[in-house]
Amino acid sequence: MASATKKPEAHRVAAVRAFNRFYPLKVGLLSPGYLHSSFSITEARVIHEIATHPGTEVAHLRRELGLDAGYLSRILNRFGEEGLIKRMRSSADRRRQLVELTAKGRRTFASLDRRSGSEIGEVLDAYSDEQQRRLVEAMGSIRRILGEPLERRRMEIRSIRPGDHGWVLERHAHLYDDDLGWPPEFEALVARILAEFLSEHDPERERGWIAELDGERAGAVYCVRHSDDVAQLRLLFVEDWARGFGVGRGLVERCIRFARAKGYERMVLWTNSSLASARRIYDAAGFRQTSEAPNDVFPKGTVGQELWLDL
Repeated sequence: MASATKKPEAHRVAAVRAFNRFYPLKVGLLSPGYLHSSFSITEARVIHEIATHPGTEVAHLRRELGLDAGYLSRILNRFGEEGLIKRMRSSADRRRQLVELTAKGRRTFASLDRRSGSEIGEVLDAYSDEQQRRLVEAMGSIRRILGEPLERRRMEIRSIRPGDHGWVLERHAHLYDDDLGWPPEFEALVARILAEFLSEHDPERERGWIAELDGERAGAVYCVRHSDDVAQLRLLFVEDWARGFGVGRGLVERCIRFARAKGYERMVLWTNSSLASARRIYDAAGFRQTSEAPNDVFPKGTVGQELWLDL
């Protein structure tokens, strides 16, 4: 949340203003007709909201899009005259008006959606894969910091790629040192685990995954060989801002599915008594603790815990 007492520095205000001038021009938002259509960008946004939330209340549309009631009414009247929408009364409350697209409206939305995807694809096509990743991740950060609800964002779990391993190390260092006060020995341990994975792992029986929320990296996990019959789940973490939306659970499930598919009979992991949220995920997945003991890589007053799962 932004500070209520400190005004932003002038150069930061200038940077946001510069971005606001540049970005709409870059992606064609300033053309007279959005996506070379007869609709303004606001009208296209109304169509999108109705298409993705069929039977939505007009009052919800107004709140969601921040539109003046009279302005929205004129837009909906135009859509009605053109046969794009139909209106009805809520069965629960006759005072509430609902709106949804007609068949013509759905075709119109589909056309706008295809054009939008094509134009953004052309913008991205000019840049390398790494530049595209950085751009999408930066956009995700903007959406999150400015307060967009996370539940609207799409989660994807993908295989780990070059460059992700360094990010995993950096995020472990910050999350566990800054937030939990873990000793430097833990960062060294993570670095050794990653170096071993990069130099010696068997791609057929060992794998790593990254969880993304609309392109922004939100967590990671690794499945490595502990023995011929035993897989080990390692380095699970989820960013603080992404917790509570199933990211950790999804990563653990992906790791377990992979281990089963590769013929492992059991899975082991090593965690810490202070990591309550991770422990809940492990317990829900069926892991059972078999031992615990202090370790120098963990904060004082906590213990390491060994958990096992029959696959």
